[in-house]
Amino acid sequence: MVKMPDKSEQQKDAEAEVEGFQHDLGPFVVAAETTRMAMVFADAKEPGNPIIFANDAFLALTGYDREEVLGQPFNFLMADGADAGALKRIKAEFEANSEASTEILYRRKDGSEFWAALFANPVRDRSGAIVQYFTSFVDLTRHKEEQAQSRMLIDELNHRVKNMLATVQSIVWQASRANSDPKVIREAVESRLFALSRSHNLLTRENWHSAGLLDVLHDALEPFGVTDGRAERLVIAGENIRLSTRAALALGIAFNELATNAVKYGAFSNDKGSIRIDWTIEPTSEGRRLVLSWQEKDGPKVTPPLRKGFGSRVIERGLTHELEGTVQLDYRPDGLICTMNIPVSGTRDG
Repeated sequence: MVKMPDKSEQQKDAEAEVEGFQHDLGPFVVAAETTRMAMVFADAKEPGNPIIFANDAFLALTGYDREEVLGQPFNFLMADGADAGALKRIKAEFEANSEASTEILYRRKDGSEFWAALFANPVRDRSGAIVQYFTSFVDLTRHKEEQAQSRMLIDELNHRVKNMLATVQSIVWQASRANSDPKVIREAVESRLFALSRSHNLLTRENWHSAGLLDVLHDALEPFGVTDGRAERLVIAGENIRLSTRAALALGIAFNELATNAVKYGAFSNDKGSIRIDWTIEPTSEGRRLVLSWQEKDGPKVTPPLRKGFGSRVIERGLTHELEGTVQLDYRPDGLICTMNIPVSGTRDG
């Protein structure tokens, strides 16, 4: 019966191999030990290509001590040692047949995973036989994180563009449905697109995380001279609660519609009318709801429209279809009251 060498004998053999290797290559080993790139040498003559040298950078990258690494099979760090595709790529790299960078998922001593690009070069003896593999590892952790971040940003951009185009398409469709005069259609579309643009500018300043309701209101109302002569006739009461990007866009367009109507026919069409805007947050079984009231008074006498206008359809589409909210337009003789009820369970764009 053949006696198998115990672990201590294997370790001694590995250490002797390392000492001989360091003696033979001398200055090159010293250079490999001091470089910041993670490097190992693997024995090409033994099954599994055991590691016979590992520099400090490799130990820092993997979290292992040197004695835990020497003698280990080259692929002992693989997160999935049965990954046939990864094993094939490593074999091709060893044989200098790899046509692209070899990216392998590894696992550190503490169990955390990391991606590394593997570069291998065969070391040959005088007869040309491959005796060792000189390999280096480039930590791709930050690169992979940046890739993931880029993919997320691209997906988010695609999502926003689709939403914006859907909004623009709806605005154009409703404008053309409500009017036959090309000039009127153009003016209607331009007005809504400017409102959408202002909301986009606000969200860009906020890095598209969320937007304050007060900020949405001020941006939407500024073009209507609220900061000038009409400022004293506008009362806004409420906290600057944070809105999701979708809610900010929909409300920005809704406020534009209400202000346009107020300037043309309502409280801001004379020098006496006023507008009060206030809101509360109400808890419900389905989550928090924003209940906002736009109330006009002292403007011209209000009469209910005979049919639903373009502006009211724009408001309803944005708040009802986009936000799953409700809108109530009450055309009282002394002034329009618009009550909006939308969910504000979070600030993330859905």
